[in-house]
This record gives sequence, C-alpha cells and structure tokens, in this order.
Amino acid sequence: MSGYYFEDFNEGQAFVSGGRTITETDLTMFSMISGDWNPIHADMEFAKSTRFGQRVVHGVLGMAVSTGMMHEMGIFHDSVIAMLGYRNWNFLGPLLVNDTIHLKLTILSVELGRSGNSGKIARRFQLINQRNEVVQDGESDVLVLTRQGGQSAQKKR
Repeated sequence: MSGYYFEDFNEGQAFVSGGRTITETDLTMFSMISGDWNPIHADMEFAKSTRFGQRVVHGVLGMAVSTGMMHEMGIFHDSVIAMLGYRNWNFLGPLLVNDTIHLKLTILSVELGRSGNSGKIARRFQLINQRNEVVQDGESDVLVLTRQGGQSAQKKR
C-alpha cells in the first residue's frame, strides 16, 4: 500500500488495523525495557488479589503497540514528518495477557500549514479488545507532507 498525503485525509475518516494478541513475552519484555516491575504486572499471586484477578499489561505498552499497528496500516509511510505528541490518553479498561486488540484510528481534523508543504492531522486512537471494548482511547497529532511537499523532498534527495 502506498502511503497517504495530507490531501488524502478528511475529518471523520477511519482506519482499522488487523488484530494482535498480547502475549506473556510482550509483558515480560516491556517490564525489562521500562524497568517497571510493579506487582500488578509481575506478581501473579499479588495480581489475583486485585479487582482484575490477574496481571495487567502496562498501559504504556498499549500506546506503543498502537503506534506499531498504525505503522502496519501503511497510511503514513510516504508522508509522515513527525508525531507532535499525545494528549488525553485514557486507560478505560485493563489490557490483559492473551487479549487480542486492534486499533481504530479516526481523523479528527486537518490543518494545512502556511508553506503548503505540510499540514497537521489530529487523530484519535482507540485500542479495542476481542470483546469489542475500548480499553484505551487518546489523541495524537502528526505533521504530514502534502503532495507538493513530498515532491520537494524527493528533489532534495
């Protein structure tokens, strides 16, 4: 799939990724990378005593996986300049080992930049589990090339 440029995005447009099952290895590797060995993630016996009844996968792992799912969709491959940040990210439900999640990405707004070479796109990320429950919901803006900006970038290479 060829990536989209700024002109290809419209407010309300939605994209849905394929599914991905969160594994025991994902939880362990993220604990190792982040250094977060909180008992809710790492101690099965402790986690049994919580309202979840089992270990909960790190919320930030869900954020990271959502960016990977978006990348796999290919929509920003040719045009992305930079992610501008996250905002209003909420953990609405637990993310558990063996949950299969997918990403619904919705375009909230598009704003052309002054140069005409790029624009800002506001996006809503929703991580949805196999029970069709939204477990994470947040927003992220990205700076994206226009076709004109893409052609200018090609000439500079």
